[in-house]
Amino acid sequence: MTLSLITLIVIGLAVGWLIATYNGLIRSRNRVDEAWSDIEVQLKRRYDLIPNLISTVKGYAAHESGVFEKVTAARTAAMNASNTHDKLEKENMLSGALKSLFAVAENYPDLKANQNFLSLQSDLTDTENKIQASRRFYNGNVRDYNTKIQVFPTNFIASMLGFSAREFFDIDEKGVEGQVPQVNF
Repeated sequence: MTLSLITLIVIGLAVGWLIATYNGLIRSRNRVDEAWSDIEVQLKRRYDLIPNLISTVKGYAAHESGVFEKVTAARTAAMNASNTHDKLEKENMLSGALKSLFAVAENYPDLKANQNFLSLQSDLTDTENKIQASRRFYNGNVRDYNTKIQVFPTNFIASMLGFSAREFFDIDEKGVEGQVPQVNF
């Protein structure tokens, strides 16, 4: 009787551990999905601001159509990206296109003084800051999730049940701070 009781206890502990491990993996995956949703909300907010920004700049710099088309195409591509890797690539393109748009705005002092433009620029800056915060939160959750599915012995359960590593969402910020302005005399 004691051997069967010990066997039942060991089996019960093993099943309990499996259930707890599985539930922990599910919780981690759900946190990653929730954090991704936060990023998507902020990206949508940025997508919604861009047409108004283009319209405002167009009023002052109508002949800069190439820049407007580049921003519009990058926005459309980013909105239609299907996975994290593709989204990351398209978001970097959009950030570069927006930098071009703001570079155009620098050439028009009346535009830089326009209250609507200043408001949109402030909203976009606020949104970019929220995207950064959401990105850090997402990447922290991805790090925790990826660590959880890669450490022993959880990695066995994760691989058996189809849990796979998630990709980090790192936006290329070199264009903002690492780009040296070119001065021609």
